[in-house]
Amino acid sequence: MNMDVVVSLCKRRGFIFQSSEIYGGTGSCWDYGPLGVELKNNVKRAWWRDNVHLRPDMVGLDASILMHPAVWKASGHLDHFTDPMVDCKACQRRFRDDTLEGLAWVHYCPATKGNRFTVAAGEPCGHCGARRTLCPECGKGELTPPRQFNLMFKTFMGPVEEDAAVAYLRPETAQGIFVNFENVLQAMRLKLPFGIAQIGKAFRNEITPGNFTFRSREFEQMEIEYFVNPQETRDGRPADEAIHEEWIAERFAWYQRYGIRPDNLRLREHAADELAHYAKRTADIEYRFPMGWSELEGIANRTDFDLRQHAKASGKALTYFDEERKTHVVPYVIEPSAGADRSVLAFLVDAYREEEVRGEKRVLLRLHRELAPLKIAVLPLLKKRPEIVALAQELRTRLARRWVTVYDDTAAIGRLYRRQDEVGTPYCLTVDVKTVGDQEKGEGGDGRVTVRDRDSMDQIRVPIAELETVFDRLLGEGDWAEVAAAYPRTTA
Repeated sequence: MNMDVVVSLCKRRGFIFQSSEIYGGTGSCWDYGPLGVELKNNVKRAWWRDNVHLRPDMVGLDASILMHPAVWKASGHLDHFTDPMVDCKACQRRFRDDTLEGLAWVHYCPATKGNRFTVAAGEPCGHCGARRTLCPECGKGELTPPRQFNLMFKTFMGPVEEDAAVAYLRPETAQGIFVNFENVLQAMRLKLPFGIAQIGKAFRNEITPGNFTFRSREFEQMEIEYFVNPQETRDGRPADEAIHEEWIAERFAWYQRYGIRPDNLRLREHAADELAHYAKRTADIEYRFPMGWSELEGIANRTDFDLRQHAKASGKALTYFDEERKTHVVPYVIEPSAGADRSVLAFLVDAYREEEVRGEKRVLLRLHRELAPLKIAVLPLLKKRPEIVALAQELRTRLARRWVTVYDDTAAIGRLYRRQDEVGTPYCLTVDVKTVGDQEKGEGGDGRVTVRDRDSMDQIRVPIAELETVFDRLLGEGDWAEVAAAYPRTTA
């Protein structure tokens, strides 16, 4: 599947737009449209419910984006949160030095009188045998020597731009949790092990962002810091190692619970030479995106690095009193860190289908019903019949009190169905002539509407009085086949 297909669908149907598009756009910044914001909110709600509300050992936090600059010194971000950067002296394009060999490169080949070729990444020119030495983008400019480039966005607090007023937009949400460890511990009277969860914006001045919303400069994280007593054991193993395994299994299962196909997910262990300086072990959940296997979520054992660093820099004791052992301990931390934007992208890509129905292409988003931005679409079969339109609008208002429901009468019924399939709406409800009857012919209505299932395209006739009961089951734990068995099927 090509990423361009997803990008086109997202713009056409109101999921994601280029930021500031009318001014030419802002690089790697994205706006979530009417359907995109619903989908993203649904992903975040599902994550928060499953990881906070349903667990007795979890609480939430919403820390400030702007923090004391000493936080970033203590965490190592000021000194170590850098990428090696090179610039082209001709076209001024900027690249990460450690990714150059993975880029296709432009070459003006002297063996073919200077003809321009694009050579595959890491390969020599097939005509002259030369390897890339110049800019991979323009093929002409020399590259500057590598220099370290800090990825944090710098700003100033207060009216004067001076060193004393320097602040940074946070590059991750984790540090807001660490510096609030003592506050949360005392306020909530928690016992180890326990976790603190946070969903929030983070900002990184990426040198080479791209692949749509996969890597952007402004993004949203769904992050947990789970604190463990390093003196405890489980089944003969250190507790931090056992709990790390539990979180890896739980987070891997979570994506499948909401519809990601298992063959598009895999676990990848970090090798010893790629572990972060604070990590004892890290495993990534990777998804098969259109550009290949890439990280969806990382689950790291951060040991006690962060709490010790902040305790040392602030002079505050960030410890937990172990009542059983009568001693203060610095907890180890297990960190499942997921990207809300990457998760949305993965759910969109995985849900996308193209089918042929009666000789026509049908585009379908097979989104999990909890994630689908719209739950029900109410459609009038004939918009020229006032009584049909009035009843359809009344039903939309009624159902919208419980579920995200839309009304649409801007096309023929077949096209209206296709539109809803394309945005992943699980169910359509159609008000037709049978529903209201025909007064001119003296025919009464049957008081039923047609409910259509997105995935199977099956249709049933449901009494209006039973709609809430039916949708309670369909949008809850019910199964379409089971619910539909109680009602007459229709093909109209």
